[in-house]
Amino acid sequence: MTAVSGLVIVDKPAGWTSHDVVARIRRLAGTRRVGHAGTLDPMATGVLVVGVEKATRLLGHLALTGKEYAATIRLGATTDTDDADGEILATAPAAGVSRPALDAAVAALTGEIQQVPPGVSAIKVAGRRAYRLTREGTAPELPARTVTISKLAVGAVRPAGDYLDVDVEVTCSSGTYIRAIARDLGAALGVGGHLTALRRTRVGPYEIGAARTLDQLAADLQIVPLAAAAAAAFPRLDLTEEEARLVSHGARLPASGAGRLAGAGPVAAFAPDGTLIALLSQDQGATRPLAVFVP
Repeated sequence: MTAVSGLVIVDKPAGWTSHDVVARIRRLAGTRRVGHAGTLDPMATGVLVVGVEKATRLLGHLALTGKEYAATIRLGATTDTDDADGEILATAPAAGVSRPALDAAVAALTGEIQQVPPGVSAIKVAGRRAYRLTREGTAPELPARTVTISKLAVGAVRPAGDYLDVDVEVTCSSGTYIRAIARDLGAALGVGGHLTALRRTRVGPYEIGAARTLDQLAADLQIVPLAAAAAAAFPRLDLTEEEARLVSHGARLPASGAGRLAGAGPVAAFAPDGTLIALLSQDQGATRPLAVFVP
């Protein structure tokens, strides 16, 4: 029996890798065709979007959507991984950091910025993962990338001896590293910083309230059906029967159909009976199928 195609919204537990979660969902769903959108580090918890069967083809596009996090940054110590799982490299008293200085440093990290990813990351350098190179003693020089941090809001600020723990809420674009925000905030204040807690609260349209723990999913594997998942995540385009036939064969829409797409996509294209046919994008007035879901 073929597994149902759709998305599973997991509340990832601390200590699990994203791959661990995928392996668990493979067993629960009875299929190896499972993947995830947007990796969470082992120490992090929260929303991990997992695709089953045909929904794996949505994942690369879902990974590009905006995300929200709740995090705690410890000022006063730098680690080799930029989080609490790493070894402390340096410390500096942070109890004297003033709120105006903190607010100014936070403001400088908000908006469209250039961010250097952590050395211990899954970014590939000449075909090898950056974290492997770093652990072998040949840490790569990773180039800065443009990311957008549309919200970086300071919550509670708690002294912890010489350290200062700062709770933040983050809304950001795909590719943003919250560990790098902690590192850069500490560097800007001259005391160093690293991440001590991270919880992802939203990926695209999927919020933490819709997520289920692995124990809950073991008792009742809730899968968001493929069509519903696409409709929630992408703008909807309703096709005529003839357009659906063309798109299902990988053809481009006629100009009259392409004109109904709003922007470059992706757009979820549906047949008149509600079947998800494909994800489409628009390029210079013509459509391009990104993924076709029906034979």
